[in-house]
Order: sequence, then structure tokens, then C-alpha cells
Amino acid sequence: MNTVFNSDAKKTIDLLWASVRARGDLPGFSKVINSIIGAMNGENDGEFNMTKTVLSDPALTQRVLRLANSAMYSVFGSGINTVSKAVTVLGTESIGHLALGLKLIDGLTNAAPDAPGTRSELEKAVLAGHIGRQVASSANTRDVEEVVVCSMLHTLGRTMVTFYLPQLWASVAQALDEGTSEDAAVQRILGLGLDEIGRAIARQWGFPASLVNSMAQVAPREVDEPIDHEQWLAAVSTVSSRCAEIICRDEVANTSELAQMISGYTSMLGLDAAQIMAAVDSALQIVEDEAVIAAPGKFAGTKKETEKEAEKQRSRGKPAESVQLLKRGVNDLREAMNTANARQLLTIALETVYQGLGFSRAIAFVRNSERHQYMVRLGFGEGMPALLDKLWFPDAYQPDVFHAALANDKMIFVENAHAPAFSSKLPRWWKGSLFDARSFMVLPLTINRNPMAFIYGDWDMNLPPAKIEAAEIVPLNELHSLLVSVIEQRRQRDQLSSRDIF
Repeated sequence: MNTVFNSDAKKTIDLLWASVRARGDLPGFSKVINSIIGAMNGENDGEFNMTKTVLSDPALTQRVLRLANSAMYSVFGSGINTVSKAVTVLGTESIGHLALGLKLIDGLTNAAPDAPGTRSELEKAVLAGHIGRQVASSANTRDVEEVVVCSMLHTLGRTMVTFYLPQLWASVAQALDEGTSEDAAVQRILGLGLDEIGRAIARQWGFPASLVNSMAQVAPREVDEPIDHEQWLAAVSTVSSRCAEIICRDEVANTSELAQMISGYTSMLGLDAAQIMAAVDSALQIVEDEAVIAAPGKFAGTKKETEKEAEKQRSRGKPAESVQLLKRGVNDLREAMNTANARQLLTIALETVYQGLGFSRAIAFVRNSERHQYMVRLGFGEGMPALLDKLWFPDAYQPDVFHAALANDKMIFVENAHAPAFSSKLPRWWKGSLFDARSFMVLPLTINRNPMAFIYGDWDMNLPPAKIEAAEIVPLNELHSLLVSVIEQRRQRDQLSSRDIF
């Protein structure tokens, strides 16, 4: 739905986008956001696409895993070591909402490290997200992560104005010092409300309608019956952001002001004031104890550690802790065996190999008996979409390294794929698509000497030379055994081909 702005409002919106273009959009933000939203809206491959999107951003990967393992998710039991398992356990929408909020906070933090006004707004946004989570938990809603991201982004308009239009924001601040109310000052100087600016930005970025509508400032009122979901989202987001504003404004939170503000929304939220105040207290405690999604400033928490971990990921190549990473991934796979479907398990296994060995690419090929071909089912790594049409080959035996591995049901590692003597063992399809690989692994998945699928992983020429060590073969063999048992169980139970199993 298009919104018609008056001339002053349109001028502000145009100026904002001009500043965005001049200063640069949030680094990598739009691309990742579009991928996250696409995965949230996807039906068939939503879980895998969400996993792939998160893994494409090392910092986001570390933050998602850190949060998934925090106390607030302890109800899900033991640790989560792979994004695939986080998506399987918490759901695509939960991870999507979480990733949206984290990506925006990180994007603005990195883009404006020295902008005090923006930094202050980010601190409030982080706290609002925590408050929203606790309020949603008190209300026993299933949409906790949606509430979190709505609360974090409720003041998006204010945050963007402080960063991209600092001179106009300075004029608003001056008007406030002169005794003008914020609403009046904003309307006079910007021509529209900050919440309207936030919604305009969110629409431009393609955010879901429920998220866009939740950015509206909701006035407190008594209701006789429960309000609908979008109205409730807007109300809880308003309360969360207003609580954060009051708390961050004073070193010691003004309890009476908080209580007075909260009391106006109890009817709309379906909670009493004591429950909401308790939620605020819990949020403050969690922020101080864990700070898992913190912005700069007093809620800085573990961000530097996360950045160090992400930097290690960015360097790629085989990690020093490869054996531990493989074992953790295998543990995720084992724990998910009774609850996840075969495709989810294959995704966890593929991520384990990809992250654990630091491969450039990790690809799952599945045999299609009707077409008599091996075809790509899943793939991680840069440039995968462009390769998909090239990654298939006939299942009839050929004297090459892939068919040799499949026929013998034995993992093969090729340390130097470019050795002249080895060229004849490489099939044409590999040379036409994956020839930049220096080394690669083939891990067959075979039932009764009948090849069903295989996992391929490689290190390209841009990475330091590496090889698979004896200690890494142990968890790889266990991963292989778990996947084979999945295929065997599904095949016996449902009489399915490998194509249909995955």
C-alpha cells in the first residue's frame, strides 16, 4: 500500500533517501534483509534458505548461535551448535525475526560508531527488544521473536533520522530545549511523525506488513475485548520502546513514571501492571547478565568476543578447532534424529562439514533414479546459485573419482586435484564447474552397496592448502553412519527413493 505524504513530509523522505544513497546503505544490510525475508516467506526451502542466509554472514552466525544457547532458550535443552539445528528447533520465523533485528542493530552500529545520537537510540532499541521478549513471554504468546524484532524496530524512524539527517534532528532537539513537545517539534520540522518515517523505510526495505504496522505509536486506551494481533504487536512495541526511553534517559529508572505509563496499556496487552513491571525488571537483568544482542555503550556485553569469532570465520580455510566443531555438529545431528525430518538432518550434516572443515563449498548430491542422475539437493558456499544447473551427472558408472567413491562406498580425499597425473580421473562436469578447487572430499551415502547420495566439500585455490587428518575422519564417519541410518529407516518405513527421502 502506497502512502501519500504532504509536501513537507515528502521532502523529508526524499532527503532521507538521498542521504542514504550519499552515505551508503547499511553495509550488506539490504541484501541480507531481502534474503531473510525471502526465506521467511518461502514454503519449500525456507529452512535451508534461512540457514544459508545466516551462514553467509559470519558475525550474524555467531550472534544467532550465541542467542540460541542463552538462558532464554534453555527450555530447548542441550546446546545448539549449528544454525541448521537452531532453525529446526526454534523455527524459520523465529530465526528470521531474530536475524532481522540483529542485522539492523549491527548495521547501524558499524555504520555510525561515533554518532552519539544514533548510539543512544541503538541502546534503547536493544533494551526495547529485551522488554518485548519478557512481556510476550508473560502473555504466553507463541510469537515471541516477532515481538522482539517489532519492539527493536519500533523506533526505526527516530534512529534513521539521527543517523542520516543529523542537522534536522539537531533542530528538533533545539525545539525541545525551548519547551516544545517532541510530537509538535517533529511535525513542524519534519512534516510527519517519526513512526511514519519508520514505516516508510520498512515498506521500502520490503519488511512484512505485520512488522510495518507494528511501528505505529499506539495511544493507551481501555478495551472491552482482546484486540487483534497487529494491534497487540503495535501496543507491546509502543510500551517496550517507551519503557526503554524512560530507563535510558535516567541513570536510575523513574519507577513512578514507568508505572504510570504502563498502567494505561494493561487493558490492551491483557496483562496487569505488576506483570509488565516484572517483565521490565527481568529484561534489565538479562541485558546485564548476558547482553547477547547488545549495541555499543552500557549494554556492550560480548560483542567484541563475537566480532573476534566472526573474524576467524571470515578468514575461512580449515579452522584450528576442526575436530571439536565436527564433533559438536555430529552431536546436533544425533540429538535431532528423532524429531527432524531427513532434509533437516541432511542440512545439519552439510553445515557441520562446511563449517567444521572451513570448506569453500559443501554440496549434497542425491541420486534421482527416474532420471538416472546425481543432482544437487543442497549447497553452501559463494556462487552456488550460478553453479546449480551444471552440477549433475549420470549415475551409470564412469572411470572417475566420484563413481569410484560411490561404487566402493568409501570416503575419498583428493589433496591436489590439479596434479597432471590425476586429470583423467576428473569428470567433465567437475572441470566445467568446480575446477577452482585445490582439494576435495567425497563422502558416499550407500545402502546395501546401492549409492543413494553423497556429500562433496572442497577448498578452493584462494585458501591455504589443507587436508583431512586422521582425527577428523572419526566424526566424519559417525556423521556418515547417522545419515545412512536415516536413509535406511525412511526407505524401509515409507518405501521411498533417495530423491523422495531428501
